[in-house]
Amino acid sequence: MNKVLISVVGPTAIGKTKLAILLAQRYKTDIISADSRQFFKEMTIGTAVPNIEELEQAKHHFIQHKSITETYTVGDFEREALTKLSELFKYKDVVIMVGGSGLYVNAVTEGLNSFPIIDASVREKLNIEYKENGIQYLQDTLKNIDPAYYDQVDIQNPQRLIRALEVSIGSGKPYSSFINKPKTKRDFRVLSVGLKAERPLLYERINERVDLMMETGLLEEANKVLPFREYNALQTVGYKELFKFFDDEWTL
Repeated sequence: MNKVLISVVGPTAIGKTKLAILLAQRYKTDIISADSRQFFKEMTIGTAVPNIEELEQAKHHFIQHKSITETYTVGDFEREALTKLSELFKYKDVVIMVGGSGLYVNAVTEGLNSFPIIDASVREKLNIEYKENGIQYLQDTLKNIDPAYYDQVDIQNPQRLIRALEVSIGSGKPYSSFINKPKTKRDFRVLSVGLKAERPLLYERINERVDLMMETGLLEEANKVLPFREYNALQTVGYKELFKFFDDEWTL
């Protein structure tokens, strides 16, 4: 337990990348990215991938190493990240992890909850029902099947709803019965550093970031990946909204 993983977390535009680089330079070590959208090479501007200068300041892992057309789960990331950490800890006492995806951060620091294998037809049926009946149908069904999880999930996120329903229906047990169990113990210590700021300042930073993204080509990037909009990687803030613009549902 003499090895330490420093995990830098916090909301969008808070300065996680900058701090992670400073820490990596201080400890002469590498950075593990746990941002689930920065994994994909087709998504650069809208995911705020570290720029060339930042990538040169410290060695980064799990940055744009996958395509949006590939299936890459949080379980895949957990296994690969732990393998990479084992390699790095052979000659480094400290490694930095940075990312805004809480599920992916927790997968590395605490381990995933264990879920049963569910027949793919269950998810396919739920996706069809979602397209035909909308998100309200998913919300009502989950509230009826698993009210405990309904009270804690983001009910505006269809992917989370479908996942919970998939497990609940496929296993015959509420999704909530599989979560919040004791986590896996790691053979390294975790030091979590959480960044925060006053809401007005944070909103100002986010607004500035969005303006900069648009100036550097976010609209064009979103248009390029439009044919792949159904892939899970693109169910992401910044792309979903622009897809509505391309569909003439929203103004720019």
